[in-house]
Amino acid sequence: MPHTHAHGSGHSGHSHGHSHGHSHGLAHGHSHAGHGHAHGHGSSVGRLRVALAITAVILVAEAVGGYLANSLALLADAGHMLTDVAALALSLFVAWFSQRPETDKRTYGYLRLEILAAFLNGATLLLISVWIIWEAVNRLRTPEPVQSGLMLAVAVLGLVANAISAWVLHPRGEENLNVRGAYLHIVGDLLGFIGTIIAALLIRQFGWLAADTVASVIVSALILRGAWTLVRDSTDVLLESTPAHISAAAVRDQLTAIPGIESVHDLHVWTVTSNVIAMSVHAIVREPERHQHVLEHVLDAMRLFGIQHVTVQLERQEMYERELHLHA
Repeated sequence: MPHTHAHGSGHSGHSHGHSHGHSHGLAHGHSHAGHGHAHGHGSSVGRLRVALAITAVILVAEAVGGYLANSLALLADAGHMLTDVAALALSLFVAWFSQRPETDKRTYGYLRLEILAAFLNGATLLLISVWIIWEAVNRLRTPEPVQSGLMLAVAVLGLVANAISAWVLHPRGEENLNVRGAYLHIVGDLLGFIGTIIAALLIRQFGWLAADTVASVIVSALILRGAWTLVRDSTDVLLESTPAHISAAAVRDQLTAIPGIESVHDLHVWTVTSNVIAMSVHAIVREPERHQHVLEHVLDAMRLFGIQHVTVQLERQEMYERELHLHA
């Protein structure tokens, strides 16, 4: 019985037959939004370089200023800035390295490295935030004198520099998780400087030393929220969960509504990397003459969901017994 393979690349397709013990068709369709994806990477590399240079300069100024002013808020931000430098450097490396071409061993290339970078950035932010809160609780018990003037000057300088970095890295459209992770680091610093400025003013005006500590706790709490979201989203991608904006049930309904498809099973929808979504499914189509028509309809239907990589196995009859090993 014939085995049909159709490959659609947006506008072209081909088929060929093989002798096989059972009958099914395989369709692998790509709309290949990969080219635009690559351009996005090129743009992100330049933006990450600018943000990295600014952050490295501010890190030095803040570390020295925090030490001289004896400000926990500044020192905590300096520690955070150190992780930012590492995070931005990692993001920059990944944005460059992930553009390497695919190979027979890595058929998707190195695209998913950006998801690993996003996960590491988010996890690092979580740990740093917890550490800052712990230190702040200890200092609340024994407040220490702070040089509010120097603290204020460094915080204002950091605020201006980080505002520039945040503007450079601000997500454009559906930004990839790697740049989003770097952006969250910068926003965390931006919030930190705002909190530090307020704390410095309170210390100067009212002598309230605890303001330095309170500011670091509030900022850490805000950073925790963004970091948790980043870790959760990147973990979902690594676990190949169905993207949050796509309903698997809706995809199933769209497929079963296509004339010729009797039923579908083994449906999977997952994210390869940011803005690159894949889907695979087995479908019962008993009339072999309808296979090509069904394949074309499936590719068109999946574009409605923004799914670029589509693999469909068409079967003329139920093959559950043969496929049991796939679910063992």
